[in-house]
Amino acid sequence: MVEVADPRIASASRSATGALASLSLAMLLSSLSTSIANVALPTLSTAFSASFPAVQWVVLAYLLVITALIVSVGRLGDLVGRRLLMVAGLALFSAASLAAALAPTLPLLIVARAAQGLGAAVMMALTIAFVGETVPKQRTGSAMGLLGTMSAIGTALGPSLGGVLIASFGWRSIFLVNAALGVTAMLAARRFLPAGESRENQGAKRGRGRFDMLGTILLALTLAAYALAMTFGRGRFGGMNGALLGAAVFGAGLFLYAEGKVASPLVKPALFRDPVLAPSLAMNALVSTVMMATLVVGPFFLSRALGLSEALVGAVLSIGPVVSALCGVVAGRIVDRLGASAMVVAGLALMVIGCGALSLLPALFGVAGYAAAIMLLTPGYQLFQAANNTAVMADIDSNERGVVSGMLSLSRNLGLITGAAVMGALFAFAVGAGEIAEAAPEAVAGGMRVTFAVAAELVVIAMGIAVAGNWRRR
Repeated sequence: MVEVADPRIASASRSATGALASLSLAMLLSSLSTSIANVALPTLSTAFSASFPAVQWVVLAYLLVITALIVSVGRLGDLVGRRLLMVAGLALFSAASLAAALAPTLPLLIVARAAQGLGAAVMMALTIAFVGETVPKQRTGSAMGLLGTMSAIGTALGPSLGGVLIASFGWRSIFLVNAALGVTAMLAARRFLPAGESRENQGAKRGRGRFDMLGTILLALTLAAYALAMTFGRGRFGGMNGALLGAAVFGAGLFLYAEGKVASPLVKPALFRDPVLAPSLAMNALVSTVMMATLVVGPFFLSRALGLSEALVGAVLSIGPVVSALCGVVAGRIVDRLGASAMVVAGLALMVIGCGALSLLPALFGVAGYAAAIMLLTPGYQLFQAANNTAVMADIDSNERGVVSGMLSLSRNLGLITGAAVMGALFAFAVGAGEIAEAAPEAVAGGMRVTFAVAAELVVIAMGIAVAGNWRRR
Protein backbone atom coordinates (compact mmCIF):
# COMPACT_ATOMS: atom_id res chain seq x y z
CA MET A 1 0.00 0.00 0.00
CA VAL A 2 1.43 3.38 -1.03
CA GLU A 3 1.47 6.02 1.72
CA VAL A 4 0.43 9.54 0.75
CA ALA A 5 2.44 12.33 2.27
CA ASP A 6 0.48 14.75 4.44
CA PRO A 7 0.03 17.87 2.26
CA ARG A 8 0.07 20.08 5.37
CA ILE A 9 3.55 18.85 6.29
CA ALA A 10 4.82 19.39 2.73
CA SER A 11 3.31 22.89 2.70
CA ALA A 12 4.92 23.74 6.04
CA SER A 13 8.28 22.52 4.78
CA ARG A 14 8.01 24.65 1.64
CA SER A 15 7.03 27.69 3.75
CA ALA A 16 10.00 27.19 6.09
CA THR A 17 12.36 26.88 3.11
CA GLY A 18 10.91 29.98 1.49
CA ALA A 19 11.13 31.92 4.75
CA LEU A 20 14.77 30.96 5.23
CA ALA A 21 15.51 31.90 1.61
CA SER A 22 13.96 35.37 2.10
CA LEU A 23 15.92 35.87 5.34
CA SER A 24 19.12 34.79 3.59
CA LEU A 25 18.55 37.32 0.80
CA ALA A 26 17.93 40.07 3.37
CA MET A 27 21.19 39.19 5.16
CA LEU A 28 23.06 39.13 1.84
CA LEU A 29 21.75 42.57 0.92
CA SER A 30 22.73 44.26 4.18
CA SER A 31 26.38 43.15 3.88
CA LEU A 32 26.56 43.62 0.10
CA SER A 33 25.42 47.23 0.41
CA THR A 34 28.43 48.09 2.57
CA SER A 35 31.18 46.45 0.56
CA ILE A 36 29.78 47.37 -2.86
CA ALA A 37 29.75 51.08 -1.93
CA ASN A 38 33.35 51.03 -0.68
CA VAL A 39 34.69 50.20 -4.11
CA ALA A 40 32.78 53.14 -5.64
CA LEU A 41 34.38 55.87 -3.48
CA PRO A 42 37.15 56.87 -5.96
CA THR A 43 34.59 57.03 -8.79
CA LEU A 44 32.18 59.11 -6.66
CA SER A 45 34.99 61.50 -5.75
CA THR A 46 35.56 62.15 -9.46
CA ALA A 47 31.88 62.22 -10.41
CA PHE A 48 30.97 64.86 -7.80
CA SER A 49 34.36 66.66 -7.74
CA ALA A 50 34.49 66.02 -4.00
CA SER A 51 37.29 65.23 -1.56
CA PHE A 52 37.81 61.70 -0.31
CA PRO A 53 36.72 62.57 3.29
CA ALA A 54 33.49 63.97 1.84
CA VAL A 55 32.63 60.89 -0.21
CA GLN A 56 33.49 58.66 2.77
CA TRP A 57 30.16 59.75 4.21
CA VAL A 58 28.47 57.61 1.56
CA VAL A 59 29.69 54.65 3.62
CA LEU A 60 29.68 56.26 7.06
CA ALA A 61 26.06 57.48 6.83
CA TYR A 62 24.91 53.92 6.11
CA LEU A 63 26.93 52.42 8.97
CA LEU A 64 26.07 55.15 11.49
CA VAL A 65 22.31 54.79 11.00
CA ILE A 66 22.53 51.00 11.32
CA THR A 67 24.60 51.26 14.50
CA ALA A 68 22.43 53.95 16.08
CA LEU A 69 19.02 52.41 15.37
CA ILE A 70 19.42 48.63 15.12
CA VAL A 71 18.29 47.92 18.71
CA SER A 72 15.36 50.35 18.44
CA VAL A 73 13.98 48.79 15.26
CA GLY A 74 14.35 45.34 16.82
CA ARG A 75 12.19 46.46 19.74
CA LEU A 76 9.70 48.07 17.35
CA GLY A 77 9.37 44.72 15.57
CA ASP A 78 8.52 43.06 18.89
CA LEU A 79 5.72 45.59 19.41
CA VAL A 80 4.12 46.03 15.98
CA GLY A 81 4.86 42.66 14.37
CA ARG A 82 8.11 41.48 12.83
CA ARG A 83 6.80 40.56 9.37
CA LEU A 84 5.11 43.95 8.97
CA LEU A 85 8.30 45.77 9.93
CA MET A 86 10.53 43.50 7.81
CA VAL A 87 8.44 44.15 4.70
CA ALA A 88 8.45 47.89 5.46
CA GLY A 89 12.22 47.85 5.98
CA LEU A 90 12.81 46.07 2.68
CA ALA A 91 10.50 48.53 0.92
CA LEU A 92 12.43 51.46 2.42
CA PHE A 93 15.75 49.87 1.49
CA SER A 94 14.59 49.40 -2.12
CA ALA A 95 13.20 52.94 -2.43
CA ALA A 96 16.34 54.44 -0.88
CA SER A 97 18.54 52.40 -3.23
CA LEU A 98 16.61 53.80 -6.19
CA ALA A 99 16.93 57.33 -4.78
CA ALA A 100 20.69 56.81 -4.39
CA ALA A 101 20.94 55.67 -8.02
CA LEU A 102 19.13 58.83 -9.17
CA ALA A 103 20.82 61.29 -6.77
CA PRO A 104 22.03 64.39 -8.67
CA THR A 105 24.31 65.66 -5.86
CA LEU A 106 26.56 64.16 -3.21
CA PRO A 107 24.49 65.47 -0.23
CA LEU A 108 21.35 63.83 -1.65
CA LEU A 109 23.26 60.60 -2.21
CA ILE A 110 24.38 60.65 1.44
CA VAL A 111 20.79 61.23 2.61
CA ALA A 112 19.62 58.32 0.46
CA ARG A 113 22.34 56.11 1.94
CA ALA A 114 21.22 57.05 5.45
CA ALA A 115 17.66 55.99 4.56
CA GLN A 116 19.07 52.80 3.05
CA GLY A 117 20.86 52.22 6.37
CA LEU A 118 17.56 52.45 8.25
CA GLY A 119 16.09 49.76 6.00
CA ALA A 120 19.23 47.64 6.48
CA ALA A 121 18.98 48.07 10.27
CA VAL A 122 15.51 46.50 10.14
CA MET A 123 16.80 43.63 8.01
CA MET A 124 19.80 42.94 10.25
CA ALA A 125 17.81 43.21 13.48
CA LEU A 126 15.00 40.89 12.44
CA THR A 127 16.65 38.16 10.37
CA ILE A 128 18.07 36.36 13.41
CA ALA A 129 14.83 36.97 15.36
CA PHE A 130 12.81 35.23 12.64
CA VAL A 131 14.85 32.02 12.87
CA GLY A 132 13.02 31.00 16.04
CA GLU A 133 9.67 31.35 14.26
CA THR A 134 10.55 29.65 10.99
CA VAL A 135 13.02 26.83 11.79
CA PRO A 136 12.65 23.84 14.16
CA LYS A 137 14.74 24.25 17.31
CA GLN A 138 16.98 21.29 16.45
CA ARG A 139 17.99 23.03 13.20
CA THR A 140 18.63 26.50 14.65
CA GLY A 141 22.42 26.14 14.35
CA SER A 142 22.19 25.24 10.66
CA ALA A 143 20.00 28.28 10.02
CA MET A 144 22.43 30.58 11.88
CA GLY A 145 25.30 29.09 9.87
CA LEU A 146 23.46 29.76 6.62
CA LEU A 147 22.86 33.40 7.58
CA GLY A 148 26.57 33.72 8.42
CA THR A 149 27.40 32.26 5.02
CA MET A 150 25.16 34.78 3.24
CA SER A 151 26.75 37.65 5.14
CA ALA A 152 30.20 36.42 4.09
CA ILE A 153 29.10 36.05 0.46
CA GLY A 154 27.77 39.61 0.47
CA THR A 155 31.05 40.94 1.85
CA ALA A 156 33.12 38.95 -0.66
CA LEU A 157 30.87 39.67 -3.63
CA GLY A 158 30.64 43.44 -3.12
CA PRO A 159 34.06 44.58 -4.39
CA SER A 160 34.15 42.33 -7.46
CA LEU A 161 30.50 42.88 -8.43
CA GLY A 162 30.80 46.61 -7.80
CA GLY A 163 33.94 46.84 -9.90
CA VAL A 164 32.32 45.06 -12.84
CA LEU A 165 29.13 47.14 -12.65
CA ILE A 166 30.95 50.47 -12.36
CA ALA A 167 33.26 49.62 -15.27
CA SER A 168 30.35 48.49 -17.47
CA PHE A 169 27.41 50.73 -16.52
CA GLY A 170 28.64 53.48 -14.18
CA TRP A 171 28.37 53.99 -10.42
CA ARG A 172 24.58 54.35 -10.39
CA SER A 173 24.19 50.70 -11.39
CA ILE A 174 25.42 49.43 -8.00
CA PHE A 175 22.41 51.04 -6.31
CA LEU A 176 19.99 49.89 -9.01
CA VAL A 177 21.08 46.29 -8.34
CA ASN A 178 20.35 46.81 -4.64
CA ALA A 179 16.91 48.18 -5.49
CA ALA A 180 16.04 45.19 -7.67
CA LEU A 181 17.27 42.67 -5.10
CA GLY A 182 15.44 44.57 -2.35
CA VAL A 183 12.12 44.31 -4.20
CA THR A 184 12.70 40.58 -4.70
CA ALA A 185 13.42 40.11 -0.98
CA MET A 186 10.35 42.17 -0.05
CA LEU A 187 8.05 40.01 -2.20
CA ALA A 188 9.58 36.84 -0.74
CA ALA A 189 9.15 38.16 2.82
CA ARG A 190 5.47 38.96 2.19
CA ARG A 191 4.93 35.51 0.74
CA PHE A 192 6.85 33.28 3.15
CA LEU A 193 7.55 34.95 6.51
CA PRO A 194 5.06 33.94 9.22
CA ALA A 195 2.49 36.54 10.21
CA GLY A 196 3.02 35.70 13.86
CA GLU A 197 0.31 36.80 16.25
CA SER A 198 -3.23 37.74 15.35
CA ARG A 199 -4.17 41.39 15.07
CA GLU A 200 -6.07 41.14 18.34
CA ASN A 201 -3.00 39.85 20.21
CA GLN A 202 -0.78 42.43 18.57
CA GLY A 203 -3.20 45.14 19.62
CA ALA A 204 -3.16 43.86 23.18
CA LYS A 205 0.66 43.80 23.13
CA ARG A 206 0.80 47.39 21.91
CA GLY A 207 -1.55 48.36 24.69
CA ARG A 208 0.66 46.74 27.33
CA GLY A 209 3.94 48.12 26.01
CA ARG A 210 4.61 51.52 24.47
CA PHE A 211 7.58 52.29 22.28
CA ASP A 212 10.28 53.98 24.35
CA MET A 213 11.00 57.12 22.34
CA LEU A 214 13.23 58.71 25.00
CA GLY A 215 15.34 55.57 25.24
CA THR A 216 15.55 55.38 21.45
CA ILE A 217 16.83 58.97 21.17
CA LEU A 218 19.35 58.55 24.01
CA LEU A 219 20.68 55.25 22.65
CA ALA A 220 20.90 56.57 19.07
CA LEU A 221 22.83 59.67 20.16
CA THR A 222 25.11 57.59 22.39
CA LEU A 223 25.94 55.07 19.69
CA ALA A 224 26.39 57.76 17.05
CA ALA A 225 28.83 59.60 19.35
CA TYR A 226 30.81 56.40 19.95
CA ALA A 227 30.91 55.52 16.26
CA LEU A 228 32.10 59.03 15.36
CA ALA A 229 34.70 58.92 18.15
CA MET A 230 36.14 55.76 16.63
CA THR A 231 36.10 57.00 13.02
CA PHE A 232 36.79 60.76 13.29
CA GLY A 233 40.30 61.77 12.33
CA ARG A 234 41.02 58.65 10.26
CA GLY A 235 43.08 56.83 12.89
CA ARG A 236 44.46 59.85 14.80
CA PHE A 237 42.92 60.22 18.26
CA GLY A 238 42.62 63.91 19.11
CA GLY A 239 40.58 66.28 21.24
CA MET A 240 37.40 65.82 19.20
CA ASN A 241 37.64 62.04 19.54
CA GLY A 242 38.02 62.38 23.31
CA ALA A 243 35.03 64.72 23.54
CA LEU A 244 32.85 62.36 21.50
CA LEU A 245 33.95 59.37 23.56
CA GLY A 246 33.16 61.26 26.77
CA ALA A 247 29.73 62.12 25.38
CA ALA A 248 29.17 58.44 24.56
CA VAL A 249 30.09 57.36 28.10
CA PHE A 250 27.81 60.02 29.62
CA GLY A 251 25.02 59.05 27.21
CA ALA A 252 25.34 55.37 28.12
CA GLY A 253 24.95 56.17 31.82
CA LEU A 254 21.98 58.43 31.13
CA PHE A 255 20.38 55.74 28.94
CA LEU A 256 20.71 53.05 31.63
CA TYR A 257 19.28 55.43 34.24
CA ALA A 258 16.32 56.33 32.02
CA GLU A 259 15.61 52.68 31.18
CA GLY A 260 15.30 51.88 34.87
CA LYS A 261 12.61 54.55 35.27
CA VAL A 262 10.22 53.94 32.35
CA ALA A 263 7.39 51.40 32.44
CA SER A 264 8.14 49.93 29.01
CA PRO A 265 11.91 50.31 28.38
CA LEU A 266 13.57 49.94 25.02
CA VAL A 267 16.02 47.49 26.62
CA LYS A 268 15.11 45.97 29.98
CA PRO A 269 18.06 46.49 32.37
CA ALA A 270 17.58 42.88 33.53
CA LEU A 271 18.74 41.71 30.08
CA PHE A 272 22.25 42.94 30.87
CA ARG A 273 22.27 40.58 33.87
CA ASP A 274 21.12 37.58 31.84
CA PRO A 275 23.69 34.77 32.33
CA VAL A 276 23.64 33.90 28.61
CA LEU A 277 23.02 37.20 26.83
CA ALA A 278 25.46 39.50 28.66
CA PRO A 279 28.55 37.26 28.18
CA SER A 280 27.52 36.58 24.56
CA LEU A 281 27.37 40.29 23.76
CA ALA A 282 30.82 40.85 25.29
CA MET A 283 32.31 37.90 23.38
CA ASN A 284 30.68 39.04 20.14
CA ALA A 285 32.22 42.51 20.47
CA LEU A 286 35.70 41.14 21.28
CA VAL A 287 35.66 38.65 18.41
CA SER A 288 34.44 41.26 15.91
CA THR A 289 37.22 43.60 17.04
CA VAL A 290 39.75 40.89 16.21
CA MET A 291 38.19 40.05 12.83
CA MET A 292 38.28 43.70 11.81
CA ALA A 293 42.05 43.65 12.35
CA THR A 294 42.43 41.26 9.41
CA LEU A 295 40.74 43.81 7.12
CA VAL A 296 42.69 46.78 8.49
CA VAL A 297 46.16 45.26 8.92
CA GLY A 298 46.12 42.59 6.20
CA PRO A 299 46.29 44.91 3.16
CA PHE A 300 49.28 46.84 4.58
CA PHE A 301 51.19 43.67 5.40
CA LEU A 302 50.54 42.05 2.03
CA SER A 303 51.44 45.15 0.02
CA ARG A 304 54.25 46.69 2.12
CA ALA A 305 55.89 43.68 3.77
CA LEU A 306 55.39 41.10 1.02
CA GLY A 307 55.38 43.51 -1.94
CA LEU A 308 52.23 42.12 -3.61
CA SER A 309 50.44 44.04 -6.35
CA GLU A 310 46.94 45.45 -5.76
CA ALA A 311 45.38 42.60 -7.73
CA LEU A 312 47.20 39.96 -5.69
CA VAL A 313 46.33 41.73 -2.42
CA GLY A 314 42.67 41.63 -3.38
CA ALA A 315 42.91 37.95 -4.29
CA VAL A 316 44.57 37.02 -0.98
CA LEU A 317 42.10 39.09 1.05
CA SER A 318 39.22 37.24 -0.62
CA ILE A 319 40.36 33.96 0.99
CA GLY A 320 38.69 34.81 4.29
CA PRO A 321 35.19 35.56 2.92
CA VAL A 322 35.37 32.56 0.58
CA VAL A 323 36.28 30.23 3.45
CA SER A 324 33.45 31.79 5.51
CA ALA A 325 30.98 31.12 2.72
CA LEU A 326 32.11 27.50 2.41
CA CYS A 327 32.13 26.59 6.10
CA GLY A 328 29.17 28.57 7.49
CA VAL A 329 26.49 25.92 6.96
CA VAL A 330 28.86 23.16 8.07
CA ALA A 331 29.57 25.11 11.28
CA GLY A 332 25.84 25.41 11.91
CA ARG A 333 25.31 21.67 11.53
CA ILE A 334 28.14 20.99 13.96
CA VAL A 335 26.43 23.27 16.47
CA ASP A 336 23.15 21.37 16.06
CA ARG A 337 24.93 18.06 16.58
CA LEU A 338 27.34 18.89 19.43
CA GLY A 339 25.62 21.75 21.27
CA ALA A 340 26.01 25.53 21.27
CA SER A 341 27.87 26.03 24.57
CA ALA A 342 30.69 23.62 23.76
CA MET A 343 31.05 24.95 20.22
CA VAL A 344 31.35 28.56 21.42
CA VAL A 345 34.48 27.50 23.32
CA ALA A 346 35.73 25.34 20.42
CA GLY A 347 35.30 28.17 17.93
CA LEU A 348 37.18 30.59 20.18
CA ALA A 349 39.98 28.07 20.73
CA LEU A 350 40.39 27.73 16.95
CA MET A 351 40.46 31.52 16.67
CA VAL A 352 43.24 31.74 19.26
CA ILE A 353 45.28 29.31 17.16
CA GLY A 354 44.48 31.33 14.03
CA CYS A 355 45.56 34.63 15.62
CA GLY A 356 48.79 33.01 16.85
CA ALA A 357 49.39 31.70 13.35
CA LEU A 358 48.80 35.17 11.86
CA SER A 359 51.35 36.56 14.31
CA LEU A 360 54.05 34.04 13.32
CA LEU A 361 53.48 32.23 10.02
CA PRO A 362 53.33 35.11 7.47
CA ALA A 363 56.79 36.34 8.46
CA LEU A 364 58.16 32.82 8.01
CA PHE A 365 56.29 31.57 4.94
CA GLY A 366 54.94 34.70 3.23
CA VAL A 367 51.62 34.44 1.40
CA ALA A 368 51.31 30.73 2.13
CA GLY A 369 51.66 31.39 5.86
CA TYR A 370 49.08 34.18 5.73
CA ALA A 371 46.60 32.02 3.82
CA ALA A 372 47.08 29.07 6.19
CA ALA A 373 46.47 31.29 9.23
CA ILE A 374 43.30 32.78 7.71
CA MET A 375 42.07 29.25 6.97
CA LEU A 376 42.35 28.53 10.71
CA LEU A 377 40.91 31.80 11.97
CA THR A 378 37.87 32.05 9.69
CA PRO A 379 36.25 28.64 10.40
CA GLY A 380 36.72 29.33 14.11
CA TYR A 381 34.89 32.64 13.69
CA GLN A 382 32.03 31.03 11.79
CA LEU A 383 31.71 28.26 14.38
CA PHE A 384 31.66 30.84 17.18
CA GLN A 385 29.05 33.00 15.42
CA ALA A 386 26.69 30.11 14.72
CA ALA A 387 27.03 28.74 18.26
CA ASN A 388 26.80 32.11 20.00
CA ASN A 389 23.70 33.22 18.10
CA THR A 390 22.08 29.84 18.66
CA ALA A 391 22.80 29.92 22.40
CA VAL A 392 21.33 33.40 22.78
CA MET A 393 18.19 32.91 20.70
CA ALA A 394 17.37 29.38 21.92
CA ASP A 395 15.39 30.32 25.03
CA ILE A 396 14.56 34.00 24.50
CA ASP A 397 10.93 34.93 25.03
CA SER A 398 9.18 35.54 21.70
CA ASN A 399 8.31 39.08 22.80
CA GLU A 400 12.02 39.91 23.18
CA ARG A 401 13.45 38.28 20.04
CA GLY A 402 13.62 41.46 18.00
CA VAL A 403 15.43 43.59 20.56
CA VAL A 404 17.83 40.76 21.50
CA SER A 405 18.61 40.09 17.84
CA GLY A 406 19.26 43.81 17.43
CA MET A 407 21.61 43.77 20.44
CA LEU A 408 23.57 40.87 18.93
CA SER A 409 23.98 42.74 15.65
CA LEU A 410 24.86 45.94 17.54
CA SER A 411 27.62 44.24 19.55
CA ARG A 412 29.11 42.95 16.29
CA ASN A 413 28.97 46.41 14.67
CA LEU A 414 30.53 48.07 17.71
CA GLY A 415 33.29 45.48 17.64
CA LEU A 416 33.97 46.17 13.96
CA ILE A 417 34.06 49.94 14.53
CA THR A 418 36.32 49.54 17.58
CA GLY A 419 38.57 47.13 15.72
CA ALA A 420 39.05 49.55 12.84
CA ALA A 421 40.16 52.31 15.24
CA VAL A 422 41.92 50.51 18.09
CA MET A 423 43.60 47.66 16.21
CA GLY A 424 44.58 50.08 13.45
CA ALA A 425 46.13 52.42 16.02
CA LEU A 426 47.92 49.49 17.69
CA PHE A 427 49.34 48.41 14.34
CA ALA A 428 50.55 51.94 13.56
CA PHE A 429 52.18 52.21 17.01
CA ALA A 430 53.87 48.82 16.62
CA VAL A 431 55.19 49.74 13.17
CA GLY A 432 56.74 52.86 14.72
CA ALA A 433 56.79 55.00 11.57
CA GLY A 434 55.09 58.33 10.97
CA GLU A 435 53.35 56.97 7.87
CA ILE A 436 52.80 53.23 7.45
CA ALA A 437 53.02 53.60 3.67
CA GLU A 438 56.63 54.77 4.11
CA ALA A 439 57.65 52.14 6.70
CA ALA A 440 60.24 49.47 5.97
CA PRO A 441 58.94 45.95 5.24
CA GLU A 442 60.54 44.65 8.44
CA ALA A 443 58.73 47.27 10.52
CA VAL A 444 55.37 46.39 8.93
CA ALA A 445 55.99 42.69 9.59
CA GLY A 446 56.79 43.53 13.22
CA GLY A 447 53.56 45.51 13.51
CA MET A 448 51.64 42.55 12.14
CA ARG A 449 53.24 40.25 14.72
CA VAL A 450 52.41 42.52 17.67
CA THR A 451 48.84 43.25 16.50
CA PHE A 452 47.81 39.62 16.21
CA ALA A 453 49.58 38.64 19.42
CA VAL A 454 47.30 41.17 21.14
CA ALA A 455 44.35 39.86 19.09
CA ALA A 456 45.05 36.35 20.39
CA GLU A 457 44.94 37.72 23.94
CA LEU A 458 41.55 39.33 23.28
CA VAL A 459 40.15 36.01 22.06
CA VAL A 460 41.60 34.29 25.14
CA ILE A 461 39.63 36.78 27.25
CA ALA A 462 36.49 35.92 25.27
CA MET A 463 37.17 32.22 25.81
CA GLY A 464 37.54 32.85 29.53
CA ILE A 465 34.14 34.55 29.54
CA ALA A 466 32.64 31.54 27.73
CA VAL A 467 34.15 28.97 30.11
CA ALA A 468 33.08 30.97 33.17
CA GLY A 469 29.55 31.31 31.78
CA ASN A 470 29.30 27.57 31.14
CA TRP A 471 30.56 26.85 34.67
CA ARG A 472 28.00 29.20 36.26
CA ARG A 473 25.13 27.67 34.28
CA ARG A 474 26.14 24.19 35.39
